Amino acid sequence: MRAYIGLGANLGDAGATVTAAMAALAGLPGTTLAACSALYRSAPVGYLDQPDFVNAVAAIDTELAPHEVLDGLLAIEHEFGRQRSFRNAPRTLDLDLLLYGQVEIHDDRLTVPHPRMHERAFVLVPLAEIAPGLALPGRGLVAALAARLAADDLARLPQ
Repeated sequence: MRAYIGLGANLGDAGATVTAAMAALAGLPGTTLAACSALYRSAPVGYLDQPDFVNAVAAIDTELAPHEVLDGLLAIEHEFGRQRSFRNAPRTLDLDLLLYGQVEIHDDRLTVPHPRMHERAFVLVPLAEIAPGLALPGRGLVAALAARLAADDLARLPQ
């Protein structure tokens, strides 16, 4: 199944962390890394008194079920020192399961598609880079959604 993962970090060497986390995704059982966006710098959302984030999106092809992917993402976050002190806190690494094929999940552990991804340029712009023709269930094409968002606080980082 093709799944899309949002990556973000704003503590330590955030760019290196996001790049290393992309590689770590390929280490999940039965999973290959299919595509990676460029890295983007974005302003924090929610809690604003923190450094800017480095964000990206990766596509994986996986044999894992959605909750197994989630467990793998949480394990990778833990390996990179993620601590959950409060909502929207600074973080060493944040991994979000954005999409899992066209599957929709709404339970106490997981909501797919990610519930706010259609509102966030730091998700849609890198996603549109690697999958512009992808349709978000009930929302439309990624490229069209990304084009409608103000991306003033988003900057593509040099490669």
